[in-house]
Amino acid sequence: MTTHAPRTPAPPRGVRLPAPPDTALPAGFTVELAADTHRSKDGRLVLGGSPLRLLRLTAPAARRLDGGRFTVTDPASGALARRLLDAGIAHPRPAPVPVTDTTVVIPVRDRADQLDRLLTALRADPPTARLPVLVVDDGSTDPAALARVARAHDAELLTHPRNLGPAAARNTGLRHARTAYVAFCDSDVIPEPGWLAPLLAQFTDPAVALAAPRVVALPVPAPGLLDRYEERCSPLDMGDREGPVVPVSALSYVPSATIVVRRCAVGAGFDEDMRVGEDVDLCMRLHEAGWRLRYVPAARVGHRHRTDLRSWLAQRAGYGTGAADLALRHPGQVPPLYAAPWSLAACALLLRGRPGPAAVAAALTAVTAVRVARRMPDADNPPRAGALLSLAALRGTAEQLLRCATRHHWPVAVTAAVASRRVRRVLIVAAVAEGLADHRRSGTSLSPLAHLAIRRLDDLAYGWGVWLGAARRRTTAPLRPRLALRLVSRWTAGERP
Repeated sequence: MTTHAPRTPAPPRGVRLPAPPDTALPAGFTVELAADTHRSKDGRLVLGGSPLRLLRLTAPAARRLDGGRFTVTDPASGALARRLLDAGIAHPRPAPVPVTDTTVVIPVRDRADQLDRLLTALRADPPTARLPVLVVDDGSTDPAALARVARAHDAELLTHPRNLGPAAARNTGLRHARTAYVAFCDSDVIPEPGWLAPLLAQFTDPAVALAAPRVVALPVPAPGLLDRYEERCSPLDMGDREGPVVPVSALSYVPSATIVVRRCAVGAGFDEDMRVGEDVDLCMRLHEAGWRLRYVPAARVGHRHRTDLRSWLAQRAGYGTGAADLALRHPGQVPPLYAAPWSLAACALLLRGRPGPAAVAAALTAVTAVRVARRMPDADNPPRAGALLSLAALRGTAEQLLRCATRHHWPVAVTAAVASRRVRRVLIVAAVAEGLADHRRSGTSLSPLAHLAIRRLDDLAYGWGVWLGAARRRTTAPLRPRLALRLVSRWTAGERP
């Protein structure tokens, strides 16, 4: 069936979303400590999450966590589980749920062949075979081809007479959905069998508004250099670590290539004024409203990445242009650099390359280590913990500075390099060192030289887009760093004896 979707006004820019009516975890909900969480020998000091948090537990709470996981049985254990989940120190382990009460929405413009492959995969997977599917034709040049594909797979077709953008297309599907949950799938993805159940299970937490799978590269017969780069370094692939989606963290957003949302949580949906970054904006607005968002890499969908050099560079630059709108809508939430003043000062001193400034940098790091150790006197070895955390912060700041020089702020870095031989040497070393470190971290099959070259092209294109977007909006917001006032956040939580 084909329906011409009525045009309704776009949601106001930056509209606030409703807060969750209930955040209490239900009885029977199980959580498990994250693998990278550190506990003291007595179990009462817990360090983990992103941003890094130091959590002190009461004795009863520590005993409850002795097995590494526990199940909510009462309000006290529910409050402890909520604190651990929100900190990223623990992950949910919900019971399996049936795949029901979900509508699949597919925004598409032309790409009838890709739509056919996606619908074939959905109908071939038993859990999703009978789900209602809404295909939103966003102003295709050949609407008849999409209509034939939708009809062949028993999908309802909604049409926009002209192209309104992906945000508007998703919102049209959202308005027509009548189920509690809506799964948005771009036409260029192919979900792996069983992808939806792990995502729907996240919604047994009443505070979860959005769950996202891992987006991986679809295999190609004869992969080229860009295919092999995208296989490991696509901006759509958020990696293999699950966790909460929280601004200014290791997992600050999830892409909308495939996401599942609680319909009552997202209001009117995506901001239709945004052609780029509307998914990041939705994640941030949900977080600001108090909802929780989960990334679940156990659920996977394949994606057809762009690997034509010209369109790939244009896509990267396009991503960069969205940074200005996001920075204006969400001040301080998308900084190019987030670091403590002392670590920035230490890195600046080390860059001088002289014994005197290096000694001052070492002194700054040592003072910070002492201060951190004093905040955790109940650690197994406070001096060692303070030193390791301070050195890790210094290393993280150095890595961020390398990224800024080669990505967000490369026009400034190149200008300075033209004027100064010393800066030129530092920039060349930074560009090579960062690229080689990323090559090792990514595990790509590319040679180090090929990866380095593509990495620098990636950063040049994205950085150019950031500056272009900033110029259009007449703002420096996406280029301004943010200072972290604490090395770790310190919390106390647990149950009364």
